[in-house]
Parts: sequence; structure tokens; C-alpha cells
Amino acid sequence: SKSLSDEENLKLFGKCNNPNGHGHNYKVIVTVRGEIDPVSGMVINLTDLKESMQEAIMEPLDHKNLDKDVPYFAEVVSTTENVAVFIWENLKKLLPTGTLYKVKVYETDQNIVVYKGEETI
Repeated sequence: SKSLSDEENLKLFGKCNNPNGHGHNYKVIVTVRGEIDPVSGMVINLTDLKESMQEAIMEPLDHKNLDKDVPYFAEVVSTTENVAVFIWENLKKLLPTGTLYKVKVYETDQNIVVYKGEETI
């Protein structure tokens, strides 16, 4: 984080605090919801969903240094939580209104983030 000192970054991010960056092989699961089309039997055509995921996730993020290659992360810390928000916002623009239900991002088997958009309580 640009807003923290080197010591604060080390304490907060541990081994992920590397000035030269480090890599992850994220796994992303997208859940949609809505009315099932009586003809296709699907909420959304899977080919369309895959194309949207390619555009919203793979093209901007795959094999990229998030902090250097993705403009969104120039100002936002590239935590798994913020990766999930980035994916949500990109997918929301491409999918039919109201069909995106959940984005689940696995950084590791033990570090998993679930994001359902901004919810009010």
C-alpha cells in the first residue's frame, strides 16, 4: 500500500510484501441466479457467460502484474478482496441485470474471498 510505510506494509502483508511483486494462480467461481428459461433450461447461456468471463476476468488479469499492468490497481491495493470487487464490477457490466449473484476468488486453498456486491443491511 502506497499509504503505508515499509515497516507497516511488511507487518500487514508479510511475505506478500515484495517490492518486485509476486504471483498467484487465482481460481474464480462465478454464480448467477434468475429465472430458468423454459426452452434452454438455463439462467444464462453458458457460452455467453464464458465469453463475459473471458472479457471481464481473463483479458484484463491473466498473466498480468496487477499493480503495474492493470490501471484499476494503480490506486487500489491488489488484495484478493479487491480482485473480487474488480471482477464483480467488470462482470456486472456484461451480464443481464440481476443475474450476477456471487464471485468467489481463491488465492490459495485457505485464502478465499466471496463477494456479492454492495449489500445493505
